[in-house]
Amino acid sequence: DVQLQASGGGLVQAGESLRLSCAASGFPFDHYVIGWFRQVPGKEREGVSCIISSDGSKVYADSVKGRFTISSDNAMNTVYLQMTSLKPEDTAVYYCAASLGRYGVRWYLDNGMDYWGKGTQVTVSS
Repeated sequence: DVQLQASGGGLVQAGESLRLSCAASGFPFDHYVIGWFRQVPGKEREGVSCIISSDGSKVYADSVKGRFTISSDNAMNTVYLQMTSLKPEDTAVYYCAASLGRYGVRWYLDNGMDYWGKGTQVTVSS
């Protein structure tokens, strides 16, 4: 079974940093696209960043470009999202997701993925 376990969320002040982790199991990690998405209650889900570890292709939402960095540790089957210069508008539940890599990473950022983990709450106070 595909399993995705997100962790690392918390409460921080604006301008601070957090690192989210997504531990993946049950599928060939380097053949899949792994991504981070976020959602605020009452709003549509937003793609934050995606990566395919086999070639390092990455994509970011415009709202986080330059502040967030996605990376993967293939030996640990883990994807990280380093979030810096956090803003109150980054407050959301962050979800880790995965799909078999059939398309470019941008497609998944815009369309979502097949497998989803439980979210981790990120709250940024002003």
